[in-house]
Amino acid sequence: MSDTERLDPSDRSTPSFGWALVITSVAGFMAALDNLVVTTALPSIRQSLGGALSDLEWTVSAYTLTFAVLLMFGAALGDRFGRRKMFLIGISIFTVASAAAALSSGIGALIAARAVQGMGGAIMMPLTLTLLTAAAPKEKRGMAFGIWGAANGLAVACGPLIGGSLTQHISWHWIFWLNVPLGLLLLPLARLKLRESTAPNARLDFVGTAQISLGLFGIVYALVSTNDHGWTSTRVLAGLIGGAVLVAAFVRHGFTAERPMVPMRMFANRGFAATNATSTLMYVGMFGSIFLLSQFMQTVTGYGPTEAGLRMLPWTGMPMVVAPIAGVLADRIGGRVVVAAGLGLQAVGLGWFAAIVATDVSYAAQLPALIISGIGMGLFFAPSSALLMGSVRESEQGIASGTNNALREVGGALGIAVLSSIFASQGGYRSATDFVNGLAPALWVGTAVLAVGTVAALFNPTRRALAATAAAGSPTVREQREPAEPVNAAH
Repeated sequence: MSDTERLDPSDRSTPSFGWALVITSVAGFMAALDNLVVTTALPSIRQSLGGALSDLEWTVSAYTLTFAVLLMFGAALGDRFGRRKMFLIGISIFTVASAAAALSSGIGALIAARAVQGMGGAIMMPLTLTLLTAAAPKEKRGMAFGIWGAANGLAVACGPLIGGSLTQHISWHWIFWLNVPLGLLLLPLARLKLRESTAPNARLDFVGTAQISLGLFGIVYALVSTNDHGWTSTRVLAGLIGGAVLVAAFVRHGFTAERPMVPMRMFANRGFAATNATSTLMYVGMFGSIFLLSQFMQTVTGYGPTEAGLRMLPWTGMPMVVAPIAGVLADRIGGRVVVAAGLGLQAVGLGWFAAIVATDVSYAAQLPALIISGIGMGLFFAPSSALLMGSVRESEQGIASGTNNALREVGGALGIAVLSSIFASQGGYRSATDFVNGLAPALWVGTAVLAVGTVAALFNPTRRALAATAAAGSPTVREQREPAEPVNAAH
């Protein structure tokens, strides 16, 4: 047992690796699924509940934003009050919020339920890995993490298809009802099959959590509001300025606080900074584009929700095929090259789509762009994670992973807000032509963001530089500047 972990002596439950793997994988699948499951249901939700483009944005971003900013805080809550206990609370919040979303009779109620869903997911998701790590024997952890990751990847791949199928054949409400029986099944299983543990001396960074949560909310709120109020309106300027001030305060807090949520000194590490920059930029381009393209396939080309989900699979599902190949390539030629190639292919695919998009474009013409983008996305994930974990010392890998996941989700929320703002300024929903007029420039901006990400990926250290550092036994930046301290892997 690690000296940074303490079991509850009153806990009589017997940990089971098999049960822990099933419980954490299903919970991770639920949280990951709700990132994209709603995208193919958006036209039906808009028709059923009404609402403007900004309301549709918040239907997605209310989840991703609360999920992102509370992700690391959720892990810290588990360390402080008990991981199994907080995992059960996270599942309960997520399940109840899913039922509330399904029962929503107005767009405002749906957005509020989605925000609470994100809170539950932020508590539940990081603890899935902590609980799985505690239950898995060391010799089986690689296999366990692979299955857990595959479940999350399957959720991302199938999200648009599941959402479209349920919407078309039953009702959009069922994309949320789906979580309820799963949550109710997980609660007793987790209580009986998982063992309780805490981390001694765990602290909660309330100040940092409040700063980054309110700051990012202000920025996203301002970007979404530009569609209806314009860039020079009071609410937009107040959101942008106030949000920027709070984010800057969060950065300063990360330098000066004794144990901040995100130690900003870690960003002085070239590999850590470059990998987080590429992850954020990739999600800005990817999420914003999927948000608009899933609506394009229904609003303009006339596909039903199920057909739209199926036709998105060459993009969203390709990583399931390409990711294992990407891992082998990264081992042979280095993750830096593979990540840059992945982002470059995504830029090419999205640019291709932007160039051909029209009211009468055939699916055959769209298919190469979707496949290229999907291959690019598949090349990105595994090598990017390896670069991230290799850029920090072992005791900091939990913090590094939590920071990277949070920045990805923030990138998704910002991508939807930014690309939708461009879409609304150039077009809209009035006609198919109007939709295409807004979509094309938004996709070009997404292409530019991914191109910048390609350049950022090249700032990762080369394999030769990493080998030289390892041979010299050089400490990380944080080790050079401050004494080592145990950091729990859940952070």
